[in-house]
Amino acid sequence: MTKKQKIAIVGLGRVGSVFLEALLSKANKGLEIVAVAEKGDTPGCRLARANGIEVLDVDGLIGKSSDVDIIFDLTGVSAVRQELREKLLKSTNRHTVIATESIARMIWIFIADTELPDIHAVAGY
Repeated sequence: MTKKQKIAIVGLGRVGSVFLEALLSKANKGLEIVAVAEKGDTPGCRLARANGIEVLDVDGLIGKSSDVDIIFDLTGVSAVRQELREKLLKSTNRHTVIATESIARMIWIFIADTELPDIHAVAGY
């Protein structure tokens, strides 16, 4: 049996919400969404809760990060990405990686028939 990739998503706005929905449709294909981080009450946040996915803040997610293989940062905010990197570095976790929107867009090509919303400026790594 293949080991499941344990995923977390930060940011469940327009981009993160549709990404979450697409990943949920592939959940039995070797991945598990273990947590999300979102401040607002977005449709994606409600979808996560409806599917039994834990909704946390960034600190809570970093505390759980030893159980996460990949954190998708879909906020489009470079300060959030920097915060994630710094807090992950300060933790003892050397396992979890942070995937940017560029990586999410590449994955999207393989899992969906529609386009991922293009609403964020390029935040880079």
